[in-house]
Amino acid sequence: MENNAFYAQSGGVTSVINASAAGVIEAASKTKGIDAVLAGQNGILGALTEELIDTSQWETSAIESLKNTPAGAFGSCRYKLGSIETNHDQYKRLIEVFKAHSIRYFFYNGGGDSADTCLKVSKISNLMGYPIAAIHIPKTVDNDLPITDCSPGFGSVAKYVAVSLKEAILDVASMCKTSTKVFVMEVMGRHAGWIAAAGGLAENDDNPLPIVILFPEIAFDKTAFLSKVKHNIEIFGYCAVVVSEGVKQSNGEFLSDQGTSDAFGHAQLGGVAPVIANIINHELRVKYHWAVSDYLQRAARHIASKTDLEHSIAVGQAAVALALEGKNAVMPSIVRLSDEPYAWKIGVANLEEIANVEKKLPREFINKDGFGITDKAKKYMKPLITGEAYPTYTEGVPNYLFLNKDLVKKKLKNNFSPS
Repeated sequence: MENNAFYAQSGGVTSVINASAAGVIEAASKTKGIDAVLAGQNGILGALTEELIDTSQWETSAIESLKNTPAGAFGSCRYKLGSIETNHDQYKRLIEVFKAHSIRYFFYNGGGDSADTCLKVSKISNLMGYPIAAIHIPKTVDNDLPITDCSPGFGSVAKYVAVSLKEAILDVASMCKTSTKVFVMEVMGRHAGWIAAAGGLAENDDNPLPIVILFPEIAFDKTAFLSKVKHNIEIFGYCAVVVSEGVKQSNGEFLSDQGTSDAFGHAQLGGVAPVIANIINHELRVKYHWAVSDYLQRAARHIASKTDLEHSIAVGQAAVALALEGKNAVMPSIVRLSDEPYAWKIGVANLEEIANVEKKLPREFINKDGFGITDKAKKYMKPLITGEAYPTYTEGVPNYLFLNKDLVKKKLKNNFSPS
């Protein structure tokens, strides 16, 4: 009897999520406990629609190329499984597909909502009499998963933000005498300011820079903010602002709330950079530029962190090991052993403590005035952006993998349309 595994990617992707996929596939190929890893096309939707990709047919070179390719190679999704009590048909369909393809292991690669999906699958499989080892594989650029020291994906986006801001600052500094005096950079981060905090890594002790950071954890104070920006312009001649998309007003409302929501019910954000830039222009009357890094920050594999890449591969490999050990409803975590020299190991966390829980940026990581980061924050983040892991290039462009997603033959006669 076959023992296959299901692997899928969920939520917003990262520059190193495919490295976790490679870790799963490589580890599974070296064990007798798993015959094949069937990847779901477009996350959990691939399981519901029986659209599965047999990764055991790939050459070793293709698996290796996954480690160097950003975004979700199999397709990701934002799709929330309903409650077990009221969505019986949905869960019945999952188990039917798993039975048909002899799937005994479920690996779901994503953030907090994905952990919730993984937990639900572990519960429903037992209730329906077809036990499946469900292992969540951590991934999120937001770094907001609890228990784990960091989330694979964050180190690389933090590196991108720090490097991009430093380069933009050099540009602004060179032009500020007669032109732009303020540059505003918007980064991701709905409720947690980890990515925004990475902007503080653009400077070092020998070279302080006029950087103002706006965190979701600190209510926006227009008067204090403008005073800080004006002070920086007076001292340095210019100012750089890093603003998280999730910055809120004192009443708790997002500055950039578009009035719409995604599949998980989260407010659709974006466009806070021009809001901040217009406030600066209206009050200070200085020339400005703004940019929204958006997908660029999370897809920048060309500048990925080596530490982040190593974390991502390791959690994929660890997920397979945990499943074969008989673990269920758990997640491999990153455990920090020391800052200098940086050392870490793989731990294990229960999904009950992870699903739908957000880890905010600690107040001790934010300066007293609320506009910068502390040395403690820098000590935490610096190891996570350390090291380069460049992909190979051909004619100046990275060699990224575009998968041949041949689907396995469907075994169920009835089709299923996720609502």
